[in-house]
Amino acid sequence: MTDVSRPAGVTDNVVGGTAPVAEPGRRRSPLTIAVVTVVVLVLAAAPLFLAPFATTTLTRLLLFGLLAVSLDLLVGVTGLPSLGHAAYFGAGAYAAGWVSVHVTAAIPVPLLAGAAMGAVAAAATGWVAVRSAGVYFLMLTLAIGEILAQLAQSWDSVTGGANGLSGIPAARLGGEPLLNAGYLYWYVLVVGLVAFALVWLLARSPFGAALRGIRDNEPRMRAIGYPTVVYKYAAFVAAGTVAGAAGSLLAAQQRLVTPSDLGFTTAALVLLAVVIGGAGTLWGPVVGAAVVILVRDALGPGLGGHGELLLGIVFVLVVYLLPRGAAGLAGLRPFRRRRP
Repeated sequence: MTDVSRPAGVTDNVVGGTAPVAEPGRRRSPLTIAVVTVVVLVLAAAPLFLAPFATTTLTRLLLFGLLAVSLDLLVGVTGLPSLGHAAYFGAGAYAAGWVSVHVTAAIPVPLLAGAAMGAVAAAATGWVAVRSAGVYFLMLTLAIGEILAQLAQSWDSVTGGANGLSGIPAARLGGEPLLNAGYLYWYVLVVGLVAFALVWLLARSPFGAALRGIRDNEPRMRAIGYPTVVYKYAAFVAAGTVAGAAGSLLAAQQRLVTPSDLGFTTAALVLLAVVIGGAGTLWGPVVGAAVVILVRDALGPGLGGHGELLLGIVFVLVVYLLPRGAAGLAGLRPFRRRRP
């Protein structure tokens, strides 16, 4: 009989010990597969029917959604709420922009540079951060984010200082620049879908099951022999890598990177997106990102600059009325082990 007191994702093995296992095999229902297929097809066809401004807004939504998914790997899967995750997003954006300006803008070089920089920045700072927990981890990540933001603002020769890194050339595919909003959107969509699939597979793997066990009961996981700090560090670096890749997409779309892209405001917005969408679902943060971007970029200008106020109201309503976030409305639950 399964011990229901065990952390999620941990079960007995054949030699009497314990080992993390992946999410139990659950076949996706035909309805779920159909819905996912329709959503992907609609997203792929969107530029054919939308105006350039709407297409650009949807592009920002997708790359911000990828950033939210990377944060959800920490917040929802591992149980590490961070207020400095935008630092790796901005570091990836700066790296991709610098490579595009000084080396080449040919795809996928800036994308790989952004992901690599996100990984390096996360590896350099994460080993200290993951040794803390709770509010200490939250404050430590906030401090890391602010330090990197100040570094970006003061390193004029590389980042452009307070003015930002400008003059980033358009991403090039096959020698042709992606100047058309629709072509750039499709590039972002493909990268976003591939990165989302990789994060989803990671969350469902035995490694992801161990992360959920750490989230639910870290002392017990440590007691049965798991090096929890190493697991959290690996999750931190993985999340930073995906955030850096999202940052490279920002550099390609915006063609300008500023210190605010890795500062507290961006970090708070992406954490807000995860909470609104539903932490631990991976799909939910994408919905939350859509809410944040639409309120900030589409509704905010028409509200006399009070988009942040509307976001605050939405956040309060979600906390009180939807404890599992918007994903709860669709029956989506955080990754966890089913119990008999």
